[in-house]
Amino acid sequence: MTPKPSRLSRRLLLGAAAGATLTAATAAGTGAAYGTGRPAGGDWPTEFPLPDGWLPEGITIGSGPYAYMGSRAHGAILRADLRTGALKVLRAGALGRASIGLKLDHDDLLYVAGGAGGTASVIDARTGALVATHRLTPPAGHFINDTVLLGRDAWFTDSGEAVLHAVPRGRSGGVRALPLTGDWVQTPHVYNANGIVDTPDGRGVIVVSSIPGRLYHVDVRTGHATEIALRGAADVFNGDGLARVGHTLYVVRNRDNLVAVFRLDRAVRTATLHRTITDPRFDVPTTAARHGNRLYLVNARFTSPQKPDTAFNAVAVPL
Repeated sequence: MTPKPSRLSRRLLLGAAAGATLTAATAAGTGAAYGTGRPAGGDWPTEFPLPDGWLPEGITIGSGPYAYMGSRAHGAILRADLRTGALKVLRAGALGRASIGLKLDHDDLLYVAGGAGGTASVIDARTGALVATHRLTPPAGHFINDTVLLGRDAWFTDSGEAVLHAVPRGRSGGVRALPLTGDWVQTPHVYNANGIVDTPDGRGVIVVSSIPGRLYHVDVRTGHATEIALRGAADVFNGDGLARVGHTLYVVRNRDNLVAVFRLDRAVRTATLHRTITDPRFDVPTTAARHGNRLYLVNARFTSPQKPDTAFNAVAVPL
């Protein structure tokens, strides 16, 4: 989830400033409810106004019709009913916290990337209670960005270092770091590893490096990264969140205000650009999650003031 093609330190400062200007409204307690984005006609809404100053970045959807969205401002978790647009703060925020990428497991546990704090948290999606917090890195020079559930672990990207972090899913055990090798190129002082999804065969992961804009197939047994050849596209610069449906890969290119849709080959060695999704409501979308025949995205609005009274939203587009 990369705000802009600039130095890593700028994003860390942005997150700190946002937290420092936190208002009581955006740090609402668990159970606080907000209005709906439901349109006339009875159809499921396609736009979700979020609390002012929310600073969204991650979104995840499980098997049920609920989306969960984190906040960069204070680490709170918001739940949206996709059928009605009704919003509820599942977990309250606090100064100094951040919730970046997140994924919902089948046992209703949310795995949440902690950004510049260097942590991964596990949240009960039914109650909002904190189940566990894992220290993955020192706070300085790292950014725990996104996560995917694969096998026995939740895997987290670190935008500041060539490494993936594994956190045990629903069981005890220590976290571990997996250095990225092979074709992986780590560019200093910019956002590298960002969005992450599992491969179609469930044996590895796909990671986007935002700058200079590359896709990699990573073997999670060894850390060996193989660059995925792009056909029909020069790069995936500003690549942020990833979503996958079968062999179709959706790459959110935040500041380009589009989603690049690729077709993966069977071995996940090439990705052919099939089409792009654009929408006038896109305002620096960062991540995406699928439900039914829709893709839901949060607008981080990195080009707008990141203030307590800045308006934010999430939108849905057809797949």
